Amino acid sequence: MAILASYIHTIKPSITLSLANKARELKSQGIELYDLSIGEPDFDTFDNIKDAAINAINQGKTKYTDVKGVLQLREAVCAHYESRHKFSPDNVIISAGAKQSIYNAFMVTLNEGDEVLIASPYWVSYPDMIKLARGVPVVISCDEKDNFKLTSEKLERNITSKTKWLLLNSPNNPSGMRYTKTELQQLVNVLEKYPNVYVLSDDIYEDLCYDDSGISLIDVADTIIDRVLVINGVSKSYSMTGWRIGYALGSSELIKAMAILQSQSTSNPCSISQYAAIEALSGTQEHMKKSVEQFKNKRDLMYNLLTQDCGLSCAKPNGAFYLFPKCSEFFGKRTPSGIILRSDEDFCGYLLNESVVTVPGSGFGTNGYFRISYATSEEILRGAAMKIAEAISKLS
Repeated sequence: MAILASYIHTIKPSITLSLANKARELKSQGIELYDLSIGEPDFDTFDNIKDAAINAINQGKTKYTDVKGVLQLREAVCAHYESRHKFSPDNVIISAGAKQSIYNAFMVTLNEGDEVLIASPYWVSYPDMIKLARGVPVVISCDEKDNFKLTSEKLERNITSKTKWLLLNSPNNPSGMRYTKTELQQLVNVLEKYPNVYVLSDDIYEDLCYDDSGISLIDVADTIIDRVLVINGVSKSYSMTGWRIGYALGSSELIKAMAILQSQSTSNPCSISQYAAIEALSGTQEHMKKSVEQFKNKRDLMYNLLTQDCGLSCAKPNGAFYLFPKCSEFFGKRTPSGIILRSDEDFCGYLLNESVVTVPGSGFGTNGYFRISYATSEEILRGAAMKIAEAISKLS
């Protein structure tokens, strides 16, 4: 269409959302599916959070708020990080999800041709958000032998005079891998040499760590803290994906610029959701701790099913709620219908025909793998694993 801007043709729709929509469409047609595609907790938002939202409605807190978010929520975010770094409300902006915070940050900082380093596998939306902001995504491939994590050597090798940001996601979507304190310190040691490189630390899965407590870049970044933007939110930890509340913490200058952009685009995020988020961050954390334990049990269950019953090769993650098994060993094999599998997209398409919805690794910048979300019931996980094992056994 002549009305469309030329750049929009370079932007791809989110593959995870597309697959989730496809799964919903098939289910509405009465087709039974085991949906392992969507990165969303399967439990409901906790009652104390829902009660806080209802109280906010009853108290008439339904009007416009400060573009950056209500002061009480920004203070709650600061308190959440108090033991790690001293932030003030001027260092915080609340947005309609962590995704908007990332988008706003790139929009107000990237000039045409500025480069953003992304370690792959990466969340599917990163490259396209960078392109929308006129930047250039520079993908650094990370090996399974390094647990899909960026090494200091690879980081330094890819920094150029055009590098503006390093985008780091830990625990990682899709691999579920979390950086250790030592690994993060090694990255900081490199970044200390390059004062013009900023770091966007996407910590949305930070509370979902299973083998020990979570470590973020912010815990080792004192020497570069003025160049760090922390992204987080309440979607994953508190099962509030639909409430659309994320936040960013960074220098007051950057936060102010992001607020200007937000004021001319979406303005403030939903007032009711903000008051619910205050309770999420400030209220009891016992519900969240129990859900983390449940996720750990599901990780162990699905990991064992995939590696033992299905015979798949898979690194065991220590965070988020994803597994990232390898499927390249099946390339060249033939399905019962005669189709030869040549890519992870072919493999995931084959599994879809066998009633299991997964996401190809190529959508995350890493070919030969596929992502499974275990944020669902044990019944679905067991049924999906059985279907996957049966599908693999039928390849020739």
